[in-house]
Amino acid sequence: MHKITIILTFAELFQASSINSMDLKKVMIRAISGAVYVGIIIGCIFWGVFPFSWMAAIFGALAVIEFEKITHEINKRTIPAMILDIAGVISLSFGWMVSPLLIWIFIIICRLIIELYIKSSKPLHNLAHSLMTQIYIGIPLGAMTLIGEWWNLHIVLALCLMIWINDTGAFLVGSTLGKHRLFERISPKKSWEGFFGGLVFNIAASYFFSLHSISFFSIDWNYGQWIGLGIATTLFATWGDLVESMIKRDLRIKDSGNIIPGHGGILDRIDSLLMVMPASLLYLFIFI
Repeated sequence: MHKITIILTFAELFQASSINSMDLKKVMIRAISGAVYVGIIIGCIFWGVFPFSWMAAIFGALAVIEFEKITHEINKRTIPAMILDIAGVISLSFGWMVSPLLIWIFIIICRLIIELYIKSSKPLHNLAHSLMTQIYIGIPLGAMTLIGEWWNLHIVLALCLMIWINDTGAFLVGSTLGKHRLFERISPKKSWEGFFGGLVFNIAASYFFSLHSISFFSIDWNYGQWIGLGIATTLFATWGDLVESMIKRDLRIKDSGNIIPGHGGILDRIDSLLMVMPASLLYLFIFI
């Protein structure tokens, strides 16, 4: 347990502070906020599924507020819809329980009805926006807590670690050897070399996890199953980052917010997670 926690913290801190163009003060702010972010996640993971679900719900609520701010103006007419979107994401974050899912269905019905009274000239646009917000943010967080409940939270810890290790490996290899652009139209700095660097790092992490599969994770997985999860994490973490970059490029913004000093918004921190968690849930169902 201690080895995994130390490596997770190191991976996040390295990613937070390994940018040459930053001065020392910015590096320290970024590293400290990154450590706090990691500490919150680790603390809630070892606390239990219910506290961890509340953490996911709070992250989701903050992400909805950020998404609302960057996509359209918040005013008296849009606040009721935003409140319902937040409530929907919170309900989905407790998706491993039946009652919150029933509440979410009721929230969707209320959202459709409320649009009748907003008197907007673009009701279809507004409804699509609300559904996008809840699906894009809420379902992945619900998938994450579902993994923690149906399997165990140590697997969620492994997925978080793989996301950060992938980012660290991609940064190290991409910044030193990167020449071939991965997706220049969306993210000019990403390279194929960086992608494969993250993949190699995650394959190595998968081997480490396989050694502790029973003792720490309490699951009897072989190396091949862990490698499959590592490859899936690298693929969907990359796609998750690209999807958020696509959204920000369309909106012509650099960061989704500034709630995490040195890192930007909460959406900037969980962008990979939003694709990795539902994909991992499907992987666990299909292959394990």
